[in-house]
Amino acid sequence: MIKNKQPQRIVPALTALGFAVAASLISQGAHASAFQLTENSAQGLARAQAGGPATPGDCAAVANNPAAMSDFSVQCISGTLAAINFSAKFHGSGQDAFGNPLTGGNGGDGGTTKPVPAGYYIRPINEQLVLGVGLSAPFGFQTEYDDRWVGRYQGVKTKLESPALTFAGSWKLNDQFSVGASLIVQRTSATLVQDIDFGAVLAGPTGGAILPQEGDGQGGLKGDDISYGFGLGALWKPTANDRLGINFHSQIDHTLEGDGTFKVPSNLLPLLGGAFVNTPGKADLSTPWFVNLGWWHTFDERFSFGVNASYTHWSSFKDLTITYANPKQPSSFEDFSYKNTWFTSIGGDYKLDERWTVRGGIAYDQTPTSDATRDPKVPDNSRTWLSIGAGYQYSSNLRIDASFTHLFVNDAKINDTSVFKSTLNGAFKVTGNILSVGGQYTF
Repeated sequence: MIKNKQPQRIVPALTALGFAVAASLISQGAHASAFQLTENSAQGLARAQAGGPATPGDCAAVANNPAAMSDFSVQCISGTLAAINFSAKFHGSGQDAFGNPLTGGNGGDGGTTKPVPAGYYIRPINEQLVLGVGLSAPFGFQTEYDDRWVGRYQGVKTKLESPALTFAGSWKLNDQFSVGASLIVQRTSATLVQDIDFGAVLAGPTGGAILPQEGDGQGGLKGDDISYGFGLGALWKPTANDRLGINFHSQIDHTLEGDGTFKVPSNLLPLLGGAFVNTPGKADLSTPWFVNLGWWHTFDERFSFGVNASYTHWSSFKDLTITYANPKQPSSFEDFSYKNTWFTSIGGDYKLDERWTVRGGIAYDQTPTSDATRDPKVPDNSRTWLSIGAGYQYSSNLRIDASFTHLFVNDAKINDTSVFKSTLNGAFKVTGNILSVGGQYTF
């Protein structure tokens, strides 16, 4: 009886597991919307990215607006290290596929502290042409919960990293206009670990001999890919005191290839018809295109300020398909409902004297997630940034910057049904802090 029923019962269960893997590859949270990172400059973070692609004198222009590299008539090298700390604590409960309470704790703190480095080099070739190269991380995130927690069927560990190498050039048309372009080489890797409720998978085929939560195993997927994109930028100086900048970063398409791994209780493995064994797998994943617009105004030699508006095209995440080399593990299709987002900020600089500059800014950052689709892998919601910082001009060539940002995040409500028909209800209390230090040297 079991053998005859297995193939029909197992195939939808495998498809469900694929849905879970697909969801985890997309659902990453970070300190801009979803899994986007903007922590590539201590100077920019201190003013909550106000001014964005229009701000002067920052070597991070290689990534933030290649056209602004035209400001440099000498070589520039800079480095920044941002420590991103966030906390994600769940409060709630859940039920398994048969309506019984889910066992396990609240998962502890699913957040972490991660270093995000960035470095840049700019070299003028002549009065018109300036070249630059930079290494940064425009996307990335990680969450990890305690083993056997109540939401284990939705996620245990999720990690995404997308470091990018940028080669940029700027051409100065005249004293008012500059344009720029860049080639972006991006390596994306993703890791998922989550528990599998084999009790729910096999309850039907075994006639109830195994029930939900009685046969937990674990599944994982790890893959990576290198792909390419481009950037375009422009800088306009309509007056001696005003700068307007725009920067476009293209969508980058990846096909992540790697290994699916499974831990299955030995007594259940013969019941799974050759499925849930280690196998290669792949999934298409794209990081979205975005555009930044900034205005920077200098009032006098002491005070200047800027505003920024950034638009990210998250709606490009319509669906995701995962395929496995094991023919017993069918491909899966997952639909997403991410929405496009805006990030807006205002902030400025005030020079106390020839050496010290203080900075501050405030921003509002929308999330692409919604209450209807949010799960524990992305306990993300819209947030407000509050940033402060300072810069010290050690010499005419060397500047040191530091900043601190606190993120006020709205509670992330969860009402999520897993692929194993268990439900998780509650909310995440999320907070975040970013500490960044950097140095810039011209020669």
